[in-house]
Amino acid sequence: MGEKTSFQLGVVGALFLSVASSVSIVICNKALMSNLGFPFATTLTSWHLMVTFVTLHVALKFNLFENKPIDMKTVILFGILNGISIGFLNLSLGFNSIGFYQMTKLAIIPFTVLLETIFLKKQFSRNVKFSLLILLLGVGIASITDLQLNFVGTILSLLAIITTCVGQILTNTIQKRLNISSTQLLYQSAPFQAGILFVTGPLVDQFLTNKNVFAHKYSNVVLGFILLSCLIAVSVNFSTFLVIGKTSPVTYQVLGHLKTCLVLGFGYTLLHDPFTLRNIVGILVAIVGMGLYSYFCTHETKKKQPGDHSSISQVKEKDTSTPLLGGKDGYQDKENHESKKLSKDSLV
Repeated sequence: MGEKTSFQLGVVGALFLSVASSVSIVICNKALMSNLGFPFATTLTSWHLMVTFVTLHVALKFNLFENKPIDMKTVILFGILNGISIGFLNLSLGFNSIGFYQMTKLAIIPFTVLLETIFLKKQFSRNVKFSLLILLLGVGIASITDLQLNFVGTILSLLAIITTCVGQILTNTIQKRLNISSTQLLYQSAPFQAGILFVTGPLVDQFLTNKNVFAHKYSNVVLGFILLSCLIAVSVNFSTFLVIGKTSPVTYQVLGHLKTCLVLGFGYTLLHDPFTLRNIVGILVAIVGMGLYSYFCTHETKKKQPGDHSSISQVKEKDTSTPLLGGKDGYQDKENHESKKLSKDSLV
């Protein structure tokens, strides 16, 4: 019982760290991109991952975690896939309106449910699906303002959805099947994610902004905010892998929409962004959806936990979905995109 309580506290801690670090990096990146004129989001993400790897390498030298070898082919493909998904998300944002980009993000949850149902044989109850529908409706009301469609933008959005979903499902699956921690997976995959973005990032950013990241004038203030963003990103990356590993990709997406609501609230409170009745209603509806999701998942988890170990093992294998505040065993800073959503003139 004590082990279960300890695990649930660990899940709550991971969720809190993810929310706190994500909201912090959105505010930091908004200041960096909107106020200081640094729009190179994809390149910034590669720096985030480089700093994350260096930080974890130092931690390894101090024996703060144990490195566990993983098949190199798996790590390379996983790292490249996650790096490509970030590039597609940035391109999707550059080719589409903010409203259509937000629709792209909303589509990640149902597409993840679909993929897990077909390929992993996971089961999602009607109650869980209903709560997710309420959540998506609320976030849509709060954040979608315009829907301008174009062919290239739509294709890029579809590719962003597919690569993001597959990447997050693999984050969870690799940790469980190879019995490795979130830290071990992040440490080994971060160099490949950073590498693909370090090569393609400046090209993507120049294509989207018509500016060269290497020709940008870096003042001390800009450098300071870049350093702060990179430091916060270490926590974002770590907590993302941790949350997906301990819960599920769907739960991580639900948590992501909670961050969206918090970002809208902080944007109004701290940055005096426009805030309407529609935003308020949408956030309230989304909170209801999150509450229902957590309640239904908790209720179903308790029903599937009889006393014998074989049944508990079966529950872990047929991981349906995990509540926001507790549940069963158990990436990169897509949080950057929230900054763009708050300001169209910065590409995140």
